[in-house]
Amino acid sequence: MNAPTPARRLDEFKADARFAWCVTGSGHMLDESIALALRLPGVDVFLSAAGEEVLPLYGWTIEKLRGHFRVMRDNSASSVPVGMLYTGEYHTVVIAPATSNTVAKCALGISDTLPTNLYAQAGKQCVPGIVFACDTEPSVITHAPREWVEVRPRSIEFDNVERLSRFDYTTVARSLDELETALDQRIATLRLAWNTSSS
Repeated sequence: MNAPTPARRLDEFKADARFAWCVTGSGHMLDESIALALRLPGVDVFLSAAGEEVLPLYGWTIEKLRGHFRVMRDNSASSVPVGMLYTGEYHTVVIAPATSNTVAKCALGISDTLPTNLYAQAGKQCVPGIVFACDTEPSVITHAPREWVEVRPRSIEFDNVERLSRFDYTTVARSLDELETALDQRIATLRLAWNTSSS
């Protein structure tokens, strides 16, 4: 088996390259994930159809998102916005939070939503990806739109997280702290800094 091509050099991205932050259909740590995105310099948000359905349940309308980010919606069969990866407009793809469905698709090479297509094409372009997987513990207490609930992931979910963690150019975060650490490391590599204000 051949060794992977090294990740793209910083000088291969545009000077104003941005984070491509993908939101899928999970409400788990959704507000906390968006809070991290708000602290990053230069973020565009990419929504799956399921993400677009779930966000308003947690108070995030498209209009509210557009007050902070450029927003790309999953409304083309060929995921047209993905083409911006090829021209160096995005230096990092983040999927946070990532449903077990999205993790499974990424782990199996299926790219039929805007986030999974971005992830797959990022890998083909040697662009680093960070995936915040929701189902990583035997018992997860999560905030549903109206109440707190307990979720017990199955072994298949754990298997897919492990499979994805072995992919080139991929960091799998299993907690919000791990997501923040991965973003911190990426920011340092990019020679950027966290925003001091999210307003």
